[in-house]
Amino acid sequence: MRDFRKLEIWKESISLVNQVYKLVDQLPENEKYGLRSQICRAVVSIPANIAEGCSRSSENEFKRFLEIAIGSAFELETHLIIILEIGICSDEKIRDTVQKVNQLQLKINALLNKLKQSMNSH
Repeated sequence: MRDFRKLEIWKESISLVNQVYKLVDQLPENEKYGLRSQICRAVVSIPANIAEGCSRSSENEFKRFLEIAIGSAFELETHLIIILEIGICSDEKIRDTVQKVNQLQLKINALLNKLKQSMNSH
């Protein structure tokens, strides 16, 4: 079992949760049950799945939860792009957040590739 608290991707995803929650507070009230809700679910899913994957005993299961986490990161990115496209929030704040999501996606993907290589070499 891994300690998820020591993983940089988990730490960064927690930081992203904080940033995204501040961002969605700026969305119009009529988006409370629309985009705001979807965005919050997606961003919280990232660290939650990383942590849950760490509790699993096999590399395959850990990999599967990392794949779910990266899927949530891509879902989050899509929601942020939609906000940007419809112009309901500051471009600068959205672009900065998308950049952080992209960096996290790359790091999760790098860990996935490392796991795949490790599993293939055994």
